[in-house]
Amino acid sequence: MSAANFFVIIVAGGTGVRMGSAVPKQFLPLGGKPLLMHSIEAFHRFDPEIPITVVLPEDQFDNWDQLCFNHRFKVPYRRAAGGVTRFHSVQNGLRGLECTGLVAIHDGVRPLIRPDVIARLFDEAAIHTNAVPAIPPADSLRWQDDQGNHPVDRNYIRLIQTPQIFDLPKLRQAYLQPYDTLFTDDAAVWEKAGFPVHLAEGQSTNIKITTPEDLAVAELFIGK
Repeated sequence: MSAANFFVIIVAGGTGVRMGSAVPKQFLPLGGKPLLMHSIEAFHRFDPEIPITVVLPEDQFDNWDQLCFNHRFKVPYRRAAGGVTRFHSVQNGLRGLECTGLVAIHDGVRPLIRPDVIARLFDEAAIHTNAVPAIPPADSLRWQDDQGNHPVDRNYIRLIQTPQIFDLPKLRQAYLQPYDTLFTDDAAVWEKAGFPVHLAEGQSTNIKITTPEDLAVAELFIGK
């Protein structure tokens, strides 16, 4: 499939609650500029022609515009308003993509994704209709419920990342479903619609920035 049929939706509707910041975490500085800009630039480096949709809280549009002006940020993108949940934000981002091809859905607060990983995931999605990056856990795991807790074999567990890449018409179909609280990522929405999930090799440094410690680690990687 040609790269002309590739699209990306970057979901950046979060807040700074767990970060302990009044500034939305996607706007926090990383390597001298808002970390969301790193996420956008990764896809622009992968393909300067890829259509990019950035989903932001509507009340942050002006703030983001000012940041783009201040940092002379020139990467072209289409903007969409965030929804009540991530599910609804992706729904909003899909509007206007009435076409065929493959679409990547990426967390705006994963700024370390590498262009070569993006390329590999698109290649796998072209074969399997989807590609969901995953990595094995490094820590031991235990299952805990009302009955107590017990160890879990980590060989059967995978940690899921983004970008998750899907056949665009099928993903639009999947997002016609009613919202479910189990829809914590796009793979869950895709699977609930009856489509099998293809797990692909993820990127160990593709961390999601949710705490000050995550931001400090990302600074080390950006510095390299």
